[in-house]
Amino acid sequence: MAFFVSFPPMNSTRRSFLASSAAALTGCSLIPSFKKGDWIDAHVHVWTPDVEKYPLARGFAVSDMRPPSFTPEQLFSHCRPEGVRRVVLIQMSYYQTDNSYMLDVMKAHPGVFSGVAIVDHHAPDVAATMANLVKQGVRGFRINAGKEKNLSEWIGSPGMATLWKTAADLKVNVCPLINPDTLPLIDKMCEWYPDTGVVVDHFARIGMAGGFKEADIENLLRLALHAKTHVKASAFYALGAKKAPYRDMGPLIQRVRDAYGADRVMWASDCPFQVDPGHNYRDSIALIRDRLDFLSDEDRAWMLRGTAEKVFFS
Repeated sequence: MAFFVSFPPMNSTRRSFLASSAAALTGCSLIPSFKKGDWIDAHVHVWTPDVEKYPLARGFAVSDMRPPSFTPEQLFSHCRPEGVRRVVLIQMSYYQTDNSYMLDVMKAHPGVFSGVAIVDHHAPDVAATMANLVKQGVRGFRINAGKEKNLSEWIGSPGMATLWKTAADLKVNVCPLINPDTLPLIDKMCEWYPDTGVVVDHFARIGMAGGFKEADIENLLRLALHAKTHVKASAFYALGAKKAPYRDMGPLIQRVRDAYGADRVMWASDCPFQVDPGHNYRDSIALIRDRLDFLSDEDRAWMLRGTAEKVFFS
């Protein structure tokens, strides 16, 4: 299955109207208060050096684990001083479809974590697997083209269709980790599966290769046409100038906020990579919390807590 998508540009007035309409459709009438000390980090990976209890997936070695360990306790040392009390865990690629460690962490800390799992969409029992994971607190499923050469065949496969439809049936989300060139395909999937919640990771990695291309930004903003699509404002360490205080991300954040509304944008750190040498946790949350004058307290409340709360903790 191949997709051929061509769109006219969308002006800012139309974006604002569509964003407002989408907010109404999602029922976002309850505005969260700007209360410091109750934030949600919408994207964190955890793993353990205990590879006997939690074996790595085929193709991964202990030497691939960088840092060697990032447990909940290590995470808390970074996030709790900044007022982050809840976290959305994203299944780490080291484990592939074995979500055991993430699920055990969620069980050990009731109410603290939500989860985004990885499943094999080619498996004949993928729908049942997804349902079982949702019963254990999973609220999203990550999709990633990885080394796929034909993106249309990947996103247009029968297994992917089952995954998107099942996510809608279960009232959970598809969470694409993609590059900008995949955005038109995600747009088409959103058109075909309008009841499926979608959360795009890391601005679709716009700016990772250097520079913010206008065509890529337009494709990301176009997804705001779909009322159940959200964007993570995250991974600042890897985008644009890749240097704190990350103010060069401001124009992109503003355009995404304008197109989607703050109630469909959520901040995330992408730890532990955000705390690699040369970066720290505070600079990531501070960009949204303290440094962008165009964000109102209401915007910050949505982006730092409200959006992730309704998408991953409700």
